[in-house]
Amino acid sequence: MQGTILVATAGQGILRSVDDGASWHRLGLKEAIEFDGTVRSLAVDPANPARVLAGADVGMCVSTDGGAHFSRVESPMNGQSVWSIAFDPVDPHIVYAGTGAPARARMYRSRDGGASWSTLDLELPEFCQGVNRPRILTICVDPSRHEQVWFGVEEGGAWRSRDGGDRWERVDTPDSGIGNSDIHAVAVLLPTADAPRKHLVLTVNTVYESVDDGKTWSGVASRTRFDGMYYTRTVQAVDPQGVQLLLAIGDGTPGTRSRIYRSGDRGASWSAATLHTAPNSTVWAFGAHASDPSLLFAGTKYGHLLRSTDAGRSWFKEWRDFSEIAAVAWTPFEAPVRAHPQSIH
Repeated sequence: MQGTILVATAGQGILRSVDDGASWHRLGLKEAIEFDGTVRSLAVDPANPARVLAGADVGMCVSTDGGAHFSRVESPMNGQSVWSIAFDPVDPHIVYAGTGAPARARMYRSRDGGASWSTLDLELPEFCQGVNRPRILTICVDPSRHEQVWFGVEEGGAWRSRDGGDRWERVDTPDSGIGNSDIHAVAVLLPTADAPRKHLVLTVNTVYESVDDGKTWSGVASRTRFDGMYYTRTVQAVDPQGVQLLLAIGDGTPGTRSRIYRSGDRGASWSAATLHTAPNSTVWAFGAHASDPSLLFAGTKYGHLLRSTDAGRSWFKEWRDFSEIAAVAWTPFEAPVRAHPQSIH
């Protein structure tokens, strides 16, 4: 492939490859992100493939050379862990970010592509029952109605804004049909000639869906659908309409058994993808880019990196193992990454 693969980790910062995964290089010294730091999120600017945002344990960071180097953006997120980032696909000048453990869970918005940020008017609890301190794991901007923004909190519910983030409402109310406040992912599937717009909310143990713009929700427990595995981690659309979907699931966190399931009918049915190497833990994150929908990456909690070149039907493990993988991205821009000089003894 032409371009750059980026793997965000807990313990090795960001590793990059510009030779199709043959070799990998960590960030060097004097970078905003420590070479042994923690990076929880990555997002490639849809309007500029050389520009990458990274949510690290030092706050929000930006690269203008495809991930070769990063600098910190001065923002209210300084010194906080940024768990999620989402560009507005209609107007990439608008970007959203969410923080969380060990910092307070808060939402932020940029109107200049991530150069400056403001804190959104939303109060989330400082503590929760399951993970002590909540973290915003997912942000989703509706691809066609970009004033509609969603985010999900582990643990703290699913939230929606109808005005680009100025005001928010909680979706998982007691009478909503969503039975768990531990939200791992949100996705919006565009309407087609044969199907209405569909919203997906993934809790820790169920995929919920709505076809009436979020008024009502239905879901089936994952354990009964996916070979006894309950830990429903994340979802990835393969095509713009979301007809083809990928689902990552495991038997726990970090887990010992994990699969990737594929749907060709917007989540109505699922079949297991072919994994040529059994993952060592739950698949944690997907990485994709619109320039090549057939090329996908997936990272596990314990550092396996998987690759698919057939839109998620089959997956091969990359030769290198990583520390905990928190996010994966790739960009068609080839970063000027060079190996660091080795010490000679």
